[in-house]
Amino acid sequence: MNRISKKVDQQQVKSCLKQKCQDYIDERLLRIKGTISDIQESLTSETKSTAGDKHETGRAMLQLEREKAGAQLAEVEKLQTALHKVETSKKYNTAVLGSIVRCTTANYYISISAGAIICNSETFFAIAPNTPIGKLILGKKQKDVIHFNGKEIVIEEIL
Repeated sequence: MNRISKKVDQQQVKSCLKQKCQDYIDERLLRIKGTISDIQESLTSETKSTAGDKHETGRAMLQLEREKAGAQLAEVEKLQTALHKVETSKKYNTAVLGSIVRCTTANYYISISAGAIICNSETFFAIAPNTPIGKLILGKKQKDVIHFNGKEIVIEEIL
């Protein structure tokens, strides 16, 4: 494979990975907004019952659920901001945000924590830079060795 087509393949894989991370964020966002909508509907439709204390307890529980969903929404917005910073067109010599890091144990995509992603029949683990494995990989170069969970991991390639 010549250098140009290899570069195009790398860009396609990076674009695929970034899109799947975006899909992950979109799905979480949709689910959280649905939860918030359901809670809001429950709050507005609940009528005062003869058991006033029970009514107030129910409203308080719904308010807590709404606050929890609001915190989840803020977290998803942080993920969205982090993903927007990921560059797909660059090739890196050191592991940084937007890098694909091929190791002896697994392939990593440094972006957001989105779990296992399959692109072009290959599995990649989308990890955030602030995760334990992300912190170890960040700033490393090809052939560097890291130790994680009692395993020696060799970085084979950084794209």
